[in-house]
Amino acid sequence: MIREFAELLRYRELLLNLVVRDLKIRYKNSVLGFFWSLLNPLLQVATITIVFKIILKLGVDNYSAYLLCAFLPWTFFQMSVADSAMSVPFHGNLVKKTYFPREILPASVVLSNLVHFILALGVFFVYLLVIGTPIRITWLLLPVVVLIQLLLNLGIAFFVSCLSVFYNDVKYMATVVLNLLYFALPIMYFIEHAFSSDRIPDSLKPALYYWNPLALLLTAYRKILLPPFNTATLHDIPFNYWYLALAGVTSLAICLAGYAFFNSKKWRFAEQL
Repeated sequence: MIREFAELLRYRELLLNLVVRDLKIRYKNSVLGFFWSLLNPLLQVATITIVFKIILKLGVDNYSAYLLCAFLPWTFFQMSVADSAMSVPFHGNLVKKTYFPREILPASVVLSNLVHFILALGVFFVYLLVIGTPIRITWLLLPVVVLIQLLLNLGIAFFVSCLSVFYNDVKYMATVVLNLLYFALPIMYFIEHAFSSDRIPDSLKPALYYWNPLALLLTAYRKILLPPFNTATLHDIPFNYWYLALAGVTSLAICLAGYAFFNSKKWRFAEQL
């Protein structure tokens, strides 16, 4: 695997070109450009905020900020996985005719979505300042959390992109699983809702949230970027940074496992496409 990684570094210029190409294609002939990538999540956040804040009367100040704080990294994960499912088949002719490290293809779509995510975070910080959110020392941890999520996204992308070459159903399964995860993860709600619920067995709560790297990362974004909240029925749970370290180790293991799995199958891609 070390040899494959060294070869990947030698082709880093190709990787950069594919990332730039993806960004150019997305914004080609577009007046608003990058802001189209923000329009969909912003509209969803606005709709969910109206439902939970106004109709259901969830008593959390600046609920839209907490929602957007989890929704943006979720979009980063969702788009990375969805795009990776078609990354190899889309470049089928290139795979058949040209020699290059095949792992560049899923890596390029993840990195292009990383660029979108970073730009979206810039807009999010402007929003935080507009609503008067105080600057917190924990903001310095943001690059660490982003790096951990990048490792997780890459690992899942390697698995999905490889399997989609051999099984066409994978791209449909990925869509279904992502739709289910959207409701299962603490995006529209808080992790405190799950831990205060008496309908979830206490033995399952750590497994569903603290031991789930994606759920923990979404919570980590909220904990480091936004101040604690309290309502009449819900109280903020302090974040345990040991769990963030656990998410880092787990995400690294998933990334390495995905990379190894991808490299074990990649030279069979040409005969499958």
